[in-house]
Amino acid sequence: MESVTACAYTVPTETKESDGTLEWDSTTIVIVTASAGGETGIGWTYAPAAAAALVDELLRHVVTGRDAFATGGAHLAMRAALRNAGYDGLGAAAVSAVDVALWDLKARLLDVPLASLVGAVHDTVPVYGSGGFCSYSDEQLVAQLAGWRELGIPRVKMKVGREPERDLARVGLARDAVGEDCELYVDANGAFTAKEALRFAHLFAAFGVGWFEEPVSSLDVDGLRLVRERGPAGMDVAAGEYASTLADFAHLVGVVDCLQADVTRCGGITGLLAAAALAEASELELSGHTAPTIHAHALCAVPKLRHLEWFHDHVRIERRFFEGFLEPVDGVVRPDLSRPGLGVELRRPDTERWAA
Repeated sequence: MESVTACAYTVPTETKESDGTLEWDSTTIVIVTASAGGETGIGWTYAPAAAAALVDELLRHVVTGRDAFATGGAHLAMRAALRNAGYDGLGAAAVSAVDVALWDLKARLLDVPLASLVGAVHDTVPVYGSGGFCSYSDEQLVAQLAGWRELGIPRVKMKVGREPERDLARVGLARDAVGEDCELYVDANGAFTAKEALRFAHLFAAFGVGWFEEPVSSLDVDGLRLVRERGPAGMDVAAGEYASTLADFAHLVGVVDCLQADVTRCGGITGLLAAAALAEASELELSGHTAPTIHAHALCAVPKLRHLEWFHDHVRIERRFFEGFLEPVDGVVRPDLSRPGLGVELRRPDTERWAA
């Protein structure tokens, strides 16, 4: 391994956005490059610019000089280097970006697509359209969800929980917009108490909602269990997007119907494959959270795969930043097996104006 670099870019959102527990007007992507043998791999995470500082200060030194094919050893060394700084959260995001770059580099050195390197068991990855922010007007909500349906995506998700008194009307508009044959999901981002979430689960069921994501905080294991066990038949409870370690995922086994994992938060490709193994051993399906370009390859190796979140903000950024960005067709995304690694190149001159 010859060099590892990190840079942060902050891209304003189209309008101010919010979900059940947070508001934002920009998204920061931290991009890592790793070089060896005349090739350069690329990885990234969606995290504060401080993640780039962690890469520079604590991680690149323990990776540089290592065998470029020894991704497992590099992963363990990075986690050890974060002992005093803390691995969970920001540290895990930084490790994830470097880990993805190392896997991309290894695939490029071998001249194979990343999907093949990780051991694909699927040729395609189903996607669901995701956005439907609480800050949207009714017209914006309807247009976005209907737009995904028109593109052939048969599943859509919207945010709830910021103004609960409006949620039933919003969900009703969403159902009318996408029709009865489209799967409709809601995501509260942990906004409700367990009993509030249980009440809304039964109310949402009248509109055919089949997926309730983070009805309560992912830290509220008992609350998740309550909603899962007493919620309406046919409605899956999902959580796991904030998991950093395998132990975080293990705590959710038995309290969710579908485990979520985010390759940019859970330790990169190495962490995602571990989470996938745990899901398979626990007879749980796994769903990829955001970061569509990376997950399009990584999720091909997940035996019990549910789908991938086609998240509006990240799709918008990756379309701008990466040559080779893949678009879904008929509700699935298919990795480009004609290109090595992730199959994308950073449009560096076009991205510098967003450098943090």
